[in-house]
Amino acid sequence: MLNSVLRGLAAASLAVLPLTVSTPVHAAETLSLSEAIATLSVADESREGYTRDAFRHWNTGDDPDDGCSTRNEVLIDEAVEAPAVGPRCRLSGGSWWSYYDQVWVTSASGLDIDHMVPLAEAWDSGAFAWSAQRREAYANDQGAATSLVAVTARSNRAKADQDPGQWLPPAAGVHCRYVAEWVGTKLRWALSADQAEMAALAEVADGCPEQTVTYEPVP
Repeated sequence: MLNSVLRGLAAASLAVLPLTVSTPVHAAETLSLSEAIATLSVADESREGYTRDAFRHWNTGDDPDDGCSTRNEVLIDEAVEAPAVGPRCRLSGGSWWSYYDQVWVTSASGLDIDHMVPLAEAWDSGAFAWSAQRREAYANDQGAATSLVAVTARSNRAKADQDPGQWLPPAAGVHCRYVAEWVGTKLRWALSADQAEMAALAEVADGCPEQTVTYEPVP
């Protein structure tokens, strides 16, 4: 009799196990651009101790078995016309749209992969306190389509490590999109903004009443 009761309790416990599975804690959020900016934490920035080598990139990407680095995986993913992928992930052909400056590019060598929030800016905004593993994850983040952007080398180098208070894409029509992606990246990685940056973001947002920001925080 006791054994029957125990077996019954065990079966009941197993039956309810699926009901205890919880949904992910870090679900995607969508806010208006102004609301998203207001959600950013505000803090002074410091570049003390920064070195680009603190952020390991480009690593083997999302698929370590495909022979491609993060850079090439992003190029393949963002191509408008897919390139041919040869041995050792050599790319040929293909076409890309560099949205910063509204330019078509037909050679992978003419493109840079821009960190939407540059590595130095990320360091200033909180990444100085991260582990090396988290900095590597940031530098190779393909979990959000807006974290890494294939753009002309010219526009990426003009941007350098500047925030939107210092640089915006030369194509004025994309400023709402660019600032939304900047803010979304900072929220995704819980990075702060300084007062001057906040003022610049708010100024752009005033002209973007319909712009939204969707981001999924990284644990």
